[in-house]
Amino acid sequence: MEWDEKTVRTLNEECGVFGVWNHPQANRVAFFGLHALQHRGQAGAGITCGDKNGLRNFRGIGLLSQVFDNPIDLESLEGDRSIGHVRYATNGSHDNLNNFQPFLFHFYDQDIALAHNGNITNAKSLRKELEVAGAVFNSSSDSEVLVHLIRHSKEKSFYEKLEDSLRKIQGGFNYVVLTKEALIGAVDPNSFRPLVIGKMKNGAYILTSETCALHVVGAEFVQNIHAGHYAIINDDGIDIRPYTNETMVAIEAMEYIYFARPDSDIASINVHSARKAMGRQLAIEKPSPASVDMVIGVPNSSLSAATGYAEQSGIPYEMGLVKNQYVARTFIEPTQELREQGVRKKLSAVVGVVEGKSIVLVDDSIVRGTTMKRLILLLREAGAREVHVRISSPPFRFPNYYGIDMSTSSELLAANFTIKEMCTYLGSDSLEFLSVDGTIKSIGVNFDAPHKGLCISAFTGEYPAPLGDYKTGLELQLTDIQKRILRGENVDE
Repeated sequence: MEWDEKTVRTLNEECGVFGVWNHPQANRVAFFGLHALQHRGQAGAGITCGDKNGLRNFRGIGLLSQVFDNPIDLESLEGDRSIGHVRYATNGSHDNLNNFQPFLFHFYDQDIALAHNGNITNAKSLRKELEVAGAVFNSSSDSEVLVHLIRHSKEKSFYEKLEDSLRKIQGGFNYVVLTKEALIGAVDPNSFRPLVIGKMKNGAYILTSETCALHVVGAEFVQNIHAGHYAIINDDGIDIRPYTNETMVAIEAMEYIYFARPDSDIASINVHSARKAMGRQLAIEKPSPASVDMVIGVPNSSLSAATGYAEQSGIPYEMGLVKNQYVARTFIEPTQELREQGVRKKLSAVVGVVEGKSIVLVDDSIVRGTTMKRLILLLREAGAREVHVRISSPPFRFPNYYGIDMSTSSELLAANFTIKEMCTYLGSDSLEFLSVDGTIKSIGVNFDAPHKGLCISAFTGEYPAPLGDYKTGLELQLTDIQKRILRGENVDE
């Protein structure tokens, strides 16, 4: 089978959100909190800040440090309450500033700012209904739908309107909303991604996508916001309310596998520990050949799994690949020849370590396969004798519609190839993946829900939340391998 390499992208997170209530330098706290979440989105950033008199906004394209490279822009955002956003977009143009968040709306009776992490699967249908009813959208982003639902709701109070609106939205979402009266955080009925509350020593409250951001600003963890709930934070403290009873916990497994920072905790489970356990389980399920000299990991998200694999297998762990920590995002599109050197720009093989050696290369995932193929070539050019690839997650065989940048089957290598065919395409001496059951066991969540409370839709095609506008497209684009998996067949035998 021919594999189309025209689209050369990596797996991308879908955004990070951060909120502050009752801090005299809310703008600076938001900046440092967002800096801790930069791994969740590099396309753009923004901060909204204000007080009981009103809200002000600044946002831009690029990394947080690029957006706020002029200190005046940050200092102009005065007030004791704030929300911020770092963005990687799937819905909405990547270069249209109107699509960058937080969104800020000045209505005759209130100001509303919002930041969103995830993907609304019925946004297209909702937008059409709202536009027919007279709504005027400022962006092409699905995130804006919530505000228009609130404004068109027939309920009486603001919070009743919010609850009514959240019940109409399908898919994966964490919303952080700021008004002059409160900081609000809402989580979808499946709790696909974490949203946590922290408290600083001076009494200020924090809302954030990951606990690592709490550590950076000196806040202590208070609690998670659970599936189907929203938190109201104001001068009276924290008020947690349900907006639906139709909930089923399905935390996105990729948060543990790839997205979250290793120093974050999700559902009281440390991400580094989960990744290391996945590496250990991988070594048990898929041991390396006896000829292997060392285990190396792909920096940075795979290093935890690689150390677990090495410890379990008893094979020495070595630093065979080095990441250039100073590679910044660029908006200049290079030639195809230079674009194909992207792996060399980011990673270098340590020739003195890998030359003449048989290697187990541990990575957390293979999505399109382009990066892995070039890594294997890089190691062979550095003199590696053998390269055996071990992946600390199952094969990605189905699109994700809840906020991960892998929404078409044509982009997924494992949706089109068996593992044996993938091995040939990548040019590795062997290729093995962690099982679905091994992934669930290693992460260790234990909710009373399918798969212990994990979303594993990318591996199995089992979608815990409605697909809305995407359902027809999924049925049309199913590959032969996907159809066989859904029939319960083992495609890799």
